Amino acid sequence: MYEAMNSQLQQVLSQWQAMQPLSERDQMRLSQLFTVDFNYNSNHIEGNTLTYGQTELLLMFDQVVQTARMRDLEEMKASNVGLLMMKQEASVGDYPLTGTFIRQLHKTLLRQDYEEHRTLPGGAYTSFTIHAGQYKTRPNSVITRYGDRFEYASPEETPALMTDLVNWYNDTEREGSMHPVELATLFHYRYIRIHPFEDGNGRIARLLVNYILSRHGYPMVVVRSRKKKEYLEALHQADIRVGPVPSDGAHATLEQIKPFHSYFTRLVTSEIKFTIDFLTAREQTTWWFDGERITFNSPTVSTILQAMHDNPDVTVTQLAETAGVSRTAVQKTVKSLVDKGYVLQNADILGRWHVVIACSLWG
Repeated sequence: MYEAMNSQLQQVLSQWQAMQPLSERDQMRLSQLFTVDFNYNSNHIEGNTLTYGQTELLLMFDQVVQTARMRDLEEMKASNVGLLMMKQEASVGDYPLTGTFIRQLHKTLLRQDYEEHRTLPGGAYTSFTIHAGQYKTRPNSVITRYGDRFEYASPEETPALMTDLVNWYNDTEREGSMHPVELATLFHYRYIRIHPFEDGNGRIARLLVNYILSRHGYPMVVVRSRKKKEYLEALHQADIRVGPVPSDGAHATLEQIKPFHSYFTRLVTSEIKFTIDFLTAREQTTWWFDGERITFNSPTVSTILQAMHDNPDVTVTQLAETAGVSRTAVQKTVKSLVDKGYVLQNADILGRWHVVIACSLWG
């Protein structure tokens, strides 16, 4: 069997395991939170422009507020279908991972083939087809933030490398020779070095990481878009150690990708800790927003948020009476809450206000 991970990760994993089984209420709260957190962040990393609040309204209430691109709305809905599909597949514990499932997941995310139009550095114009559910038919690469071009596996070698990856994963999981967190780490890195599709590779990688964690009873994790640079830098530093040859990356070892391994271990540790804190905190003044615990200096803010939550049509005058402060103070507080994305204003049929930030006692 695999050896224990570092002490901090092992400690939070032990705490998580001690909390099992979760109550139906806590399972529901966690599922709702993760649905919004994961879909918002995984798509935001790739350029989706929906806000956290818009994502919550879309996925939880099928409502659209403020200006939003149709493509972003469709992409977010498809992402959530992919998440549900992944969770269902992960729940079948004795069924192996297959390349067919990965391609089906990709087709679900992209929905259909589409044309991509780009202007090349020299000014020339080009277009090509992005294929949904099919491995790439043209080479792909990325320009790193250091200005150099990094090539991924060629279209010709991709099918064999993906077969190797899936077979390696299934064999390693069956043997129990690697800790699930290490297995998820190495799978993610090897998958990204192959980059098997023309688009959507990052989103698929983050779904499959959670597929692996979920299969082993661990909480799923979110790569937060506000920490995108840290995520990409960890991958880049691992790339330097492994070297530029795609097939080397597709067969890299944990030791070779140590920078990404260290990063991912910290990520899983912090995400599980956040999950535990979210489920165990019971204070009226404890609030949560996109993976962060929020504390307000004034109890008035919590009073206003609670009143908005209890009555989405509450007026500013009523809020002032409830909080025992002036209308001006309420207006200033509300503006700050709206600006930070904690509250949505004029949330259509849901009322005058929709509170996005969550309280520990709600659910």
